[in-house]
Amino acid sequence: MDAVRVALLREVLAGTEWVQATRRFAGTLRGAVAPHGGGLLLVGSAAYEPWHLAAHLDDEAAWSGLPELSPTLVRHRVPGGAPPHLAVGLGRLAAAGRGETLLVVTPEQPGAGLLERVHDARRNGATVLALDGGDRDLHALAHDALAAAPPAVPDGGDEAPADLDLDTVQHLVSAAAGENSLPAPRGHRRFRDRLARLADGLTAPPPPRW
Repeated sequence: MDAVRVALLREVLAGTEWVQATRRFAGTLRGAVAPHGGGLLLVGSAAYEPWHLAAHLDDEAAWSGLPELSPTLVRHRVPGGAPPHLAVGLGRLAAAGRGETLLVVTPEQPGAGLLERVHDARRNGATVLALDGGDRDLHALAHDALAAAPPAVPDGGDEAPADLDLDTVQHLVSAAAGENSLPAPRGHRRFRDRLARLADGLTAPPPPRW
């Protein structure tokens, strides 16, 4: 999904809570990494690696002039011969601490092993964020969380309104994280301006890292 399609999706979702919810979470993410100039660690579950979010955040970091949004992808399994920026294993979480942000992204239960590492990172001072399917244990560890689907038994917590899949939510969050200012009131002129700005940004994309 490219940036123009994200803008169109927001128009479709106008009037729902999704646009506000994803902007709020993106604001938390930016607020966590900006004061420290980066230190963003991105990790999924053993069966789910958030490749697309890593790539989108890296693009947003380049296009928006916010290098602190560029993440380090932490992987459960690192294949031999992987380039350095794709060869960071779970051991990196043991070193996570104050000034760093750990963003956990998974549509499934993260598993006890990952939860233990996330707990240790938080205890060592890292900011923990979760973008997931509504896992209660993970949300209990997170400083902020956004769920693409509600938990089985709703508890009035921090889950987002349902019916958007996790991949779509990730696109909305990454796009919002790269914005340099809050949106102006909606209107046809503002929407045209937004599309024009996004189109300009797409004409000169940075070389891909991922």
